[in-house]
Amino acid sequence: MRLILLGPPGAGKGTQAGRLVEAYGIVQLSTGDMLRAAVKAGSEVGLKAKAVMESGGLVSDEIVIGVVADRIDEPDCARGFILDGFPRTVPQAEALTVMLASKGLKLDAVVELVVDAEALVARMENRVKETLAAGGTVRADDNPESFRKRLAEYREKTAPLSGYYAGTGELKTVDGMKPIDEVTADIAAILGA
Repeated sequence: MRLILLGPPGAGKGTQAGRLVEAYGIVQLSTGDMLRAAVKAGSEVGLKAKAVMESGGLVSDEIVIGVVADRIDEPDCARGFILDGFPRTVPQAEALTVMLASKGLKLDAVVELVVDAEALVARMENRVKETLAAGGTVRADDNPESFRKRLAEYREKTAPLSGYYAGTGELKTVDGMKPIDEVTADIAAILGA
């Protein structure tokens, strides 16, 4: 099973990805983790990524696709994977489609968690209050202003993926505002479980 989970920050992608990994025995692939592993392994694409990262630049789509292509060839991906944090743009999605096709693969589904942005901000504010009340620490970017900036960046750069994957027929939507277990059940229904 090969999946992409879409949705803005705070939509619950991480929670649902963890449940999918457990339920289907597939691997969650984070582009950040994959880039670091490729650099550490010293692969050809890893060396390219290292040079860019050390110069302070952003790793190109071509390098990221190369890292993803190498990673999905690993034995632990034989049963499938969930892409986490990739693709982030329509050109990346197009490149991913071409790369998968070159391997004789395709996505089984792109599941979008549809949420209300203002409700997410309220959730984040509540979570921060609860964490502080319990004596915990919160991330520096866990504040309404930073969160709204992350949401705006998502709407600008990543939200267009919905249209792209709707056009390919791969997009399935789930109401991400439902309780966690109901979202999990809705995703399972989409995946035919």
